[in-house]
Formats: sequence, C-alpha cells, structure tokens
Amino acid sequence: MSEVSPEATLTASPARTITKPPLWLVLTAYAVVYVLWGSTYLGIRIAIESIPPLLMAGARFSLAGIVLYTVMRLRGAPRPQPVHWRNAAVVGAGLLLVGNGGLTWAERTVPSNIAALIIASTPLWMILFDWLRPGGHRPHRTVFAGLLLGFAGVGLIIASKDHAGHHVAEPLGAFILLAAALCWAAGSVFSRHAAQSSSALLAVAMQMIAGGTLLLLAGCFLGEPHRFDFATITPASRLAFLYLFICGSLIGFTAYVWLLQVSSPARVSTYAFVNPLIAVLLGRIVLHETLPGTVVAAAALIIAAVVLITVRRGVREPTR
Repeated sequence: MSEVSPEATLTASPARTITKPPLWLVLTAYAVVYVLWGSTYLGIRIAIESIPPLLMAGARFSLAGIVLYTVMRLRGAPRPQPVHWRNAAVVGAGLLLVGNGGLTWAERTVPSNIAALIIASTPLWMILFDWLRPGGHRPHRTVFAGLLLGFAGVGLIIASKDHAGHHVAEPLGAFILLAAALCWAAGSVFSRHAAQSSSALLAVAMQMIAGGTLLLLAGCFLGEPHRFDFATITPASRLAFLYLFICGSLIGFTAYVWLLQVSSPARVSTYAFVNPLIAVLLGRIVLHETLPGTVVAAAALIIAAVVLITVRRGVREPTR
C-alpha cells in the first residue's frame, strides 16, 4: 500500500486499442512495481528519522502529483471537471491521507517489515468492501478461505511478541496500520466506480495532489511544522525522500498504470504479495529487523491468502 491504486481510472476510460508491447518492457515494468514499491517501506522508515511523517508524505505526493499533472496536461490530457476533483479528493483522503499517512506515521514505532505484512492484508479488506457495497458480488468459497487465512495471519502478527516479551507491533501503531489498510481498501473500491478523468495518469496525479495537500494540512494541524528544521535533516533521510518521490511515486505509479493497460488486473495485483517479501528482505539487510517464528507463520498465512484471492479472481479476468 505504500502507493496509490489507480485501477478504476482505467475502467472509467474509453476503450482504446493498445499495441502489444515487447516482453522485455513488460517484465521491466513488473520488476519496477515489485521492487520499487516493496522498497518504499524501508524508504519511509529512513525518511521519517529526521522529517515529520505527515509533512514528509504530503510533500512527496504533492510534488509528484504536480509534476505528473503538468506533464499530462502538456501532452494533451483533457481538463478535469469539478466532479473529477471532488472524487480525487475522496480517493486521496482514503488512500493517501489515512492509508499512506497512517502507514508513515505508524512506522515511527513499528518496524518496516511488520508494517508491510499488516498492510499486505489490504486485498482482503477490498474483497469485503466490494462485496458489501450496493450491487456487490458475493465472493467464491475459495476467496472466503483466503479471507480466513489472511485475517488469521493479521491477528497472529498483532498478538506476537519478541524474545523480550514485547509486542512486535506496538498496539497503537498496529491499530493505525489496520485503519490504514481499511481506508486504502475503501478508497480503492470507491475509485473503481467514481467518475474520473479519461486519462488514467491524470487521474492519479489529481489523487496525489489532493491526498498530498490533505496530508500537509493534517501535519500542520498536528503541529509538525514546529518540530521540523531543515538543518536537522540527515543525508539518509534526504536521499530516502528523493527516492520515494522519484522512484516510488513517479516511476512506480507510471509503471503500474501502464501495466494495467497491457496486462490483466489479476496479474498486476500480484505486487500485493511480492511487495511484503521485498520489504521484509530489505528490512533485514539494511535495518537488521528480525522476525519471530510466529510472525513468519503469520506472513505465510497472509501471502497464501492473497495468492488464493488473486488466482481465483484471475480466472474471471481476461488478459487485455
């Protein structure tokens, strides 16, 4: 979840003919989404060491959104209507303000690998929200099995303790992460059915601008500007912020939206169970984060659940 999910912007777009891209380009885009988005959990953890979390997230997304919006408008994307901006604000609030903002804030006290595993439950919540919405579809029994496995894994992580008897996920941080996953899922489901720009990338840019602005306002409301000093930003945090801005937002988003146009949503959604593995690996290598045996078991349950759900949904989703 470290990034916006713009799936709906494509379903709202008019039909278009897309030339089949070369295999190497498709594989490169998948590698970008898998690795870059998986590494954003580590990037966030390093960036907030000396930058207030909400201001960091807000600046990152606002800047990325403005750059992408300007590029798309210069390339001829149609001017968005007021309803498009309204819906972008709703999606930005769910995905970025509470979703990414909650993740960023929680990583102050929760290790990046644990945060990634809890956020990996987002597809489970999306299935539930999509079912509960008016006109929603009842999940298949295989999907129900995936939901049970996934929620059991999340519960196991929250209940797990380290060798010293402390919770691996600080309770408030764990609660914030669950709220973040819930709101990310709700925003994603809403975005699939909301009126948006016919340009997928322009819609994503609008979501980043709206969500980034809300994050900045939230940071100001919580007094983060009074605790922020440019002179105290460490070189590591500065590099992490630039990485999140360029690689996580601009490059990662572009690759993701492009993949949704040339591949099936089910295949693209496999990032949901690859990203946590990347996050856990990087957290171990760079920050020396550990994983108790119970958390390893929980991770296996969550990833198996997402695989079950993704494979089942993929049966009904033809490749574009």
